[in-house]
Amino acid sequence: MARVLALSPGGIGDQVLFFPTLAGLKAWRADLEIDVLVEPRSLGAYALCPSVQRTTAFNFKGNPSLAEWVDLIGSIRERNYDAILSLGRSPGVAFLLWLTGIRMRVGYGGTPLANTLLTHPVPLRQDQYAAAMYHDLLKGFGIDKPCPLPQIRLRPADLVWCEELFRLKGLNPQRLILLHPGASQLARQKGIAKVYPVQKWGAVLSELLQKMPQQQLAVASGPDDQELVQALQRQVGDAAVFLSPPDVGKLAALISHTAMLLCVDSAPMHLAVATGRPLVALFGPTDPQRLVPPDPRFVALKNSFVENISPQQVVQAVMQPFSTAAVN
Repeated sequence: MARVLALSPGGIGDQVLFFPTLAGLKAWRADLEIDVLVEPRSLGAYALCPSVQRTTAFNFKGNPSLAEWVDLIGSIRERNYDAILSLGRSPGVAFLLWLTGIRMRVGYGGTPLANTLLTHPVPLRQDQYAAAMYHDLLKGFGIDKPCPLPQIRLRPADLVWCEELFRLKGLNPQRLILLHPGASQLARQKGIAKVYPVQKWGAVLSELLQKMPQQQLAVASGPDDQELVQALQRQVGDAAVFLSPPDVGKLAALISHTAMLLCVDSAPMHLAVATGRPLVALFGPTDPQRLVPPDPRFVALKNSFVENISPQQVVQAVMQPFSTAAVN
């Protein structure tokens, strides 16, 4: 049995974007054993990925000490992998892969160091959907196939949890518009302006209630969103149902049971794509063409300053698919 290790720094959204690559590896060789090394904040995503045998946490973003890097390399060497690949794009990543001693090393080339230390360097094309960019790494294994959309495997227990929640709250999946207003804590720490003002979210919800009274509105939150969501709840009261999925699997199940997800550039956006749910996502400085696939179900509203997107623009984008469906 061949064994492959994938190094995948990044948040939950990055992992979902990486799932097509892992699925492509598994389809290439059914007996392949795939392990993934991820940051602790992203471990939960792999409950939704059937392609992976084993996940291990390493805090890439936590300024690991030299001793921690040495321990990591030693533990990788002990596992006797046949191949290693990484989503990292710096020459230092190629050096790390070389230090593991694994005979087949796949990563992004383009620099003299990377081209020397990687056994199978792959051209880095950042002018495409990020899932397709990651999928290009399969060319290092001789696999050259189109990149499908990310997909996830919903756990039966999470689906049962969601169905029971809908029963208790009186929610109808065909009528429910779900807002997830939060962005990752790391994005906030870096000062990346992804958060839409709570007052404007309140205006969006109020206008949707007026213009689409047949729909139900719910707001989902994660552990980092409590202050924002509490402010929104004070603004809209019981006009929306407020929900707190306890983990990524249950959030994914909740998104899969909605008529549309409304959010900012965040992990829930990628979960909506992976469950095929219609989506309206608000973008600030990041490029939606790299993070949202070209599919009419997924709409991105872009302004360099996300707060400059008007509530009316958001409402219009939300209403459009429902109006089209009614005409058809």
